[in-house]
Amino acid sequence: MVYKMEAASFLNNLERVAQVRFEVAACLDRMVDLLETDESQGEETSGKLGLKSNIADLTLGTKNLRQGVFRLLVLGDMKRGKSTFLNALIGENLLPADVNPCTALLTVLRYGKQKTVTVYFKEGKPPERLDFPTFKQRYTIDPEEAKTLEQEKKLAFPDVNYAVVEYPLALLEKGIEIVDSPGLNDTEARNEMSLNYINNCHGILFVLRAGQPVTLEERRYLDNYIKGRGLTVFFLINAWDEIKKGLIDPEDREELQEAEEKLRQVFHSNLADYCQVDGYDLYPERVFEISSLQALRRRVKDPEQSLEGTGFPEFMGAINQFLTEERAVAQMRQARTLARQSTDRVREAIARRIPLLDRDVNELKARISSVEPEFEKLNDIRDRFSDEIRSVRDQKARGISESLRAYILNLGSTFDTDFSRYQPDLGFFDSLNQGKREAFNAAFKQAFEQYLNDKITAWEKTANQEMQEAFTQLAKRASEYGSAYSRITQAMTDKLIGQQIYTRSDFNSEDNSPTWASWAMGLVSLATGNIAGVFLASAGFDWKNILVNSLSVIGIYSFLAIFSIPVLLTGPLGILLVGLGVGALQAEQGRKELIKATKKELIKYLPQIAEEQGKVIHKAITECFDTYEREVMNRLNDDIKSRRMELDNLLQQKQSREINRDSELKRLQKLEADFISECRTVNRVYESLISYNA
Repeated sequence: MVYKMEAASFLNNLERVAQVRFEVAACLDRMVDLLETDESQGEETSGKLGLKSNIADLTLGTKNLRQGVFRLLVLGDMKRGKSTFLNALIGENLLPADVNPCTALLTVLRYGKQKTVTVYFKEGKPPERLDFPTFKQRYTIDPEEAKTLEQEKKLAFPDVNYAVVEYPLALLEKGIEIVDSPGLNDTEARNEMSLNYINNCHGILFVLRAGQPVTLEERRYLDNYIKGRGLTVFFLINAWDEIKKGLIDPEDREELQEAEEKLRQVFHSNLADYCQVDGYDLYPERVFEISSLQALRRRVKDPEQSLEGTGFPEFMGAINQFLTEERAVAQMRQARTLARQSTDRVREAIARRIPLLDRDVNELKARISSVEPEFEKLNDIRDRFSDEIRSVRDQKARGISESLRAYILNLGSTFDTDFSRYQPDLGFFDSLNQGKREAFNAAFKQAFEQYLNDKITAWEKTANQEMQEAFTQLAKRASEYGSAYSRITQAMTDKLIGQQIYTRSDFNSEDNSPTWASWAMGLVSLATGNIAGVFLASAGFDWKNILVNSLSVIGIYSFLAIFSIPVLLTGPLGILLVGLGVGALQAEQGRKELIKATKKELIKYLPQIAEEQGKVIHKAITECFDTYEREVMNRLNDDIKSRRMELDNLLQQKQSREINRDSELKRLQKLEADFISECRTVNRVYESLISYNA
């Protein structure tokens, strides 16, 4: 499918989504006000309904909606025209195209009324607020210097965490946040910041260049950080209009078409694997040929001028479809689920309260006592689910950590063949004299880091798959336990008031699970990249980030801490290599000796590394499941506690005062009517968004 859209239409659609988000947030806000007012009044009438957790959920839901943005992460090596693309996208020549300040720092570009920059530092140093010219002067480096630093594995500004650029741009005001990463450098040990930002962004814009079809470094980055992670990636082949510069006759249309078709085949062969999603080939919807400089010139000259022929209408149509339809609709569906579940809980509590208003104290005590077995059953469900989570935790922590140990120990057996594609060419270093040896040491160390990074990343993907399967299993069990839980609460209601309550059918809710179970399933949906889970799943649990943070200590640094490459090249082996000379046979012999010595050194430390890192990953896996259990059990306990409080509050009020039944009936009925009205508004706004996008 090919989408086309101009910049103005894109902004209009973003504005529409922002309005819908605001309307729904306002509804959730009013729901919070209704509940807070009711619980306050309940203290003086028939008692609170025990809806404290619903107030917290709705409050957090409102906050998430109001702060919600579409975060796009821009990736690309230097000299790919990334800055020009960003300028064309935002419609202003904001970032210098020759020297991009974002190549040195990870920079977040978001809306602000004033053009300012805030630099955030590491190790507790307070942030620094700068004007834009000062920021560019202080934190901009020459591309060649950046490349040198990258090769030497040094950071341009090692004390800086990231920068936030605020700018009054229409695109940013409509809810887009752009994260511009430093140049690709997958040889960094566990590039923790990049991985965390990748996991927390809604879409990735990977900028390539037509004249430099997918390099080895770009492929390695895609394999390590992108492929197999369930991320939505748009590939932008920039400077497509410059293809004609390499033709014999730039005006020969037939020659140009032939050159373009050959280039398309090259890019397709390199990128096709990264565009496969659940068995579907999304290449036509994910790869775009763009001419950023042309688009930028037109937008700067006239913001309303057509971008036809630059590739931007096609790209903007696709990103619009993804953000304002897929993402926005899913986000609003989550908000609707939250509103419905809160409404169901309110209606259920009111439906129980009203009949119990007529019961005297003794009868009420008897009825509350009669449901004690049901409360025990709810506690039993809680305990059994908790035990299952811990059982899966122990199994996965043990299995995955043992997998890592075995994987590390096996590195020695495959080192010869695995490392061959990474090692530097000995022929470039002549006789490896003292002056050349330092450069070779650096090149060899970089190659070794790349090798280790790729190997650890390959293992990490298998661990992620196991974790995903485990949490999917727990989500299924949460659904099953949730169904059993609902049957028990219905039985409780039947005992209390002599009839069952049906509150959900009026809203045709697609999710009849209790809130805690939906939360348990939604947390997993969020962690696996599926945003169709409950809205509040965005509030504090993401096992991928927990795992990534723990894995950051694994990989290159953990190896190099006890295993130093330069020792190999400056000791007896270095002397041997110098004596071999520069001939082809000598270079090959030198290569074999170097690999042999490196392998020997590596194998010597593998058991120690395997043991140490096995413990680290065991702890990381355990933390993931403990966090999940804590979040789910807190909500399950809150639900059980609120159901007890609902009854105890009524009993306490009946024992202490006379309750005006008619007045209380009107108050509760009004609360229910007002709550239903707000829920219907949320549903109406959601349906209008669906219709608009259709």
